[in-house]
Amino acid sequence: MLTVALPKGELLKNSIRLLQAVGLDFSAFLDSGKRQLQITDASGQAKGLLVRAQDVPVYVEYGQAQLGVVGYDVLREKQPQVAHLVDLQFGHCRMSVAVKATSSYRSPLDLPPHGRVASKYVNCAREYFHSLDLPVEIVPLYGSVELGPITGMSEAIVDLVSTGRTLSENGLIEIATLYESTARLIAHPLSYRLNTGNLSDVIAKLREALLVEV
Repeated sequence: MLTVALPKGELLKNSIRLLQAVGLDFSAFLDSGKRQLQITDASGQAKGLLVRAQDVPVYVEYGQAQLGVVGYDVLREKQPQVAHLVDLQFGHCRMSVAVKATSSYRSPLDLPPHGRVASKYVNCAREYFHSLDLPVEIVPLYGSVELGPITGMSEAIVDLVSTGRTLSENGLIEIATLYESTARLIAHPLSYRLNTGNLSDVIAKLREALLVEV
């Protein structure tokens, strides 16, 4: 039986809608009255796992799921050993550098050498500033990173931005974009090669469904 890892949060609703278009119904995950983390599609073709977005590539890489839906931001940060299949064209956002609007910084290169940058995307932030040849201290934060510059703990943050509203409401502005991110379809490499659970047929149907939407 095919197993699909689905991300909790912003990407879930569109992930379920896309899978419904190819005959796999995991809409029970949207029922707020239920707490099931694993369900079987009504057709009996597949199981769905509901996991944190950051854990989707882990379940796929280790073979507990043959398919998964996850943001490109997670793939860039974690660099998992998975097959990257399709850009699903939803969940649009960007990875940005942001600072206090009242600061004098208007470019990452304006930041002081060995200054502090707070981020939950430690690897992406480190890679980016390394590419600029600007030595900074990356401070790992996993809650509201906006508090870094607000409290003076850091000069800047690197974080995922969708509408920019949270930054604006906290007096921060974007000064650079590292990359754009959307939801991606990934697969367990060996399962993909061996066509486990008729994987190639499901992937082909998903590609067709996306073309119809466009």
